[in-house]
Amino acid sequence: MISNISIQGYKSIKELNLELKPLNILLGSNGVGKSNLISVFSFIRNLYNRNLQKYIEIKGGSDSFLHFGKKNTSQINFNFQFLNGYHKNKFIVDLVEAQDTLLIESVKTAFYHNKWHFSNYETNKKESDFSDINYGQAYWVNSRLMEFDVYHFHDTGDLSPMKGKCNIDDNYALKRDGSNIAAFLFYLKKKHAKHFLRIEKTIQTIAPFFDKFVLEPSRLNEEKIQLEWREKGYPDTYFNAYHLSDGTLRFICLATLLMQPEPPKTIIIDEPELGLHPVAVNKLAALIRKVSQTTQIIVSTQSINLIDNFAPEDIIVTERKDNASTFNRLDSSDLKEWLDEYTLGDMWGKNLIGAQPYNY
Repeated sequence: MISNISIQGYKSIKELNLELKPLNILLGSNGVGKSNLISVFSFIRNLYNRNLQKYIEIKGGSDSFLHFGKKNTSQINFNFQFLNGYHKNKFIVDLVEAQDTLLIESVKTAFYHNKWHFSNYETNKKESDFSDINYGQAYWVNSRLMEFDVYHFHDTGDLSPMKGKCNIDDNYALKRDGSNIAAFLFYLKKKHAKHFLRIEKTIQTIAPFFDKFVLEPSRLNEEKIQLEWREKGYPDTYFNAYHLSDGTLRFICLATLLMQPEPPKTIIIDEPELGLHPVAVNKLAALIRKVSQTTQIIVSTQSINLIDNFAPEDIIVTERKDNASTFNRLDSSDLKEWLDEYTLGDMWGKNLIGAQPYNY
C-alpha cells in the first residue's frame, strides 16, 4: 500500500507529509484542498501515460498547479512511499515551471535496506517513459502507478457514457467514469458468478424495485452491450440505464468497484456519496470497510452519514491555514469525552473536529 505521501508546491498544498493507512477518509468543506490531494493521483496517472503536457494544458497551464501560481512557486515535488510487507520503496518526481507548462526535472525510485538507496531514471523531459522501464525498482513501482485512478461516477446525464452502449470486450477493469459498467458486469456474470450475484443482492438492498440485471450482447451488434435490468413485478417490460435514478446508477458502479473479485491495490474515490439516499450511504460505508481489509481506500467526502460509519482514526480532517491546505488524522484519545455522547457527524456539526468553512 501507499504508506506515506509527501508533496511540495502543488495547488493549495504548500507542504505536506502524510501517513496513509488502509482506510483514509478525507473530510472537509468546499475549497479547502481535499480534492487537490485526490487530484495528485490523476496528475501522476497522466504523467505515467505520457499525457502530462496535454493534461496541464487542459487544466489551465502551470499556474493551475503551482502553489499560488508561478510568481510564488517554481517547482513541484511528489514523493510516494510504498510498503509491501517489510519492503519499502519510493517513487519521486520533481517538476519545474517552464513557459507556462511543467517539465519533468527528475524521476527517481528508492528502496530501503539500512538506508535509502536511490536510482535516477529520467531527467529534463516533457513526457515520461517510466512506464516502459521493466527492470530494477521501476518494474515493481510501475505495477502500483498503473492503479492510480480516481473513480468519479458523477456524470449521470443523458449523454453519460454509463448509459450508452460499450464494447463487450472492454472488460479488463472498471473504468474510472464507469463507461464500461455493462461490459464489466457481463464479464463478472460469465467468469465470477458468485461475485456478480452478491452485487445484484447488494443493489436490491438499496433499490427494492430492482430484480436483476439483463446483460447480453446487442442482438443487432454483438460487439456492443448496454446496462439493462428487470424490475420486480414487470418481467416483460424493458428497462435500461436511462430508467435508473442518478443515485441508483452511481451505487451500481460503486458496488461493482468495491465488490469485484480482484480490486486494485489502492482505490481512490472522489465524493462517492453524491446523490445517494442515507440508507445507500450506510451500505456504501459497509462496503468500504470490508474491502479496506485487503485494499487501500482513499475517499474524499462531505457526508455526515458516511463519516458516522467510521472510527476517528479513519478520518483525515482537511482545512486551510495560512493560505495552505492542512491534513490531520483524528485520534480517539483526543475525543474520548465527546465520543461517549456524540457521533463523529455530531462533533463535526458542532465544530469540535474542524473541517468547517467558517473556520477560515
